[in-house]
Amino acid sequence: MASDQSNCFHCKDSLCGKQYTMKEENAFCVKCYDSLFAHFCEKCQKPIECDAKELAYKGCHWHETCFKCAKCHHSLVEKPFAAKDELLLCTACYSNEYSSKCFHCKRTIMPGSRKMEFKGNCWHEACFVCQFCRQPLGTKPLITKDDDNYCVPCYEKQFAQCCYSCKKVIPNGGVTYRDQPWHKECFLCTGCKKQLAGHRFISKDEHPYCLECFRKHFAKKCAACTEPITALGGGKFISFEDRQWHSDCFKCSKCTCSLVGKGFLAQQDEILCCSCSTCKEEGKKQQGGWTQLQQ
Repeated sequence: MASDQSNCFHCKDSLCGKQYTMKEENAFCVKCYDSLFAHFCEKCQKPIECDAKELAYKGCHWHETCFKCAKCHHSLVEKPFAAKDELLLCTACYSNEYSSKCFHCKRTIMPGSRKMEFKGNCWHEACFVCQFCRQPLGTKPLITKDDDNYCVPCYEKQFAQCCYSCKKVIPNGGVTYRDQPWHKECFLCTGCKKQLAGHRFISKDEHPYCLECFRKHFAKKCAACTEPITALGGGKFISFEDRQWHSDCFKCSKCTCSLVGKGFLAQQDEILCCSCSTCKEEGKKQQGGWTQLQQ
């Protein structure tokens, strides 16, 4: 352009009839402007002169002819591109090298497009839909079954079981008792109504009971200690006529030695080992007969 400024602000040479450029309201000849203010091209490392077209990205500068894909070397001018490790790549090269593949359609998720991530996999936004109703899942609650995603209503409609007690859907977890599904919070002791999930229980007449309720209402009492007798934990017990004993409680009424696996004599509420029964017969005359059994 023709200058109406008399001299270059830097070298003081006359600008009459010469091209110049302005910087902060001061006129500079082309040579001074380039030496003082020109950016250096990231590609060729040469200054980008004031009469050349300059492209900039994140504080870096290029000649228009140098602004190319670092892999295929095609021009990136007015085209979409992506940056990776300080290199500029066209979308095709970036996709081939770095882009994720959609878990559903197996195609590349192009840079700049929205992708959905779930359980370590990626989807195109349009592919991330409920397998049944095909509606976008976005950030809605979802449930996965056999690598397919479902919105909660569709999953419940197709797959979820209903609680045997409250008849409502069990979305996940739960308890199975007698081949029937239950919510954990619905699986209760028939007696005291406390939750049984994660605790030991005993079934009686097809109803579950906690150990305390079962012992209280159904377990037979030891003839010796009167405590309930249960077989839980591998506990052993002795049964004779209509009475039962803990194996540790089945002892001679006189000498208190264990009678488990030994012969004994029983009459009324008294049980004696063979030694004690012999002594008793010799010392006293007994009315009624003794019954001799081998345990």
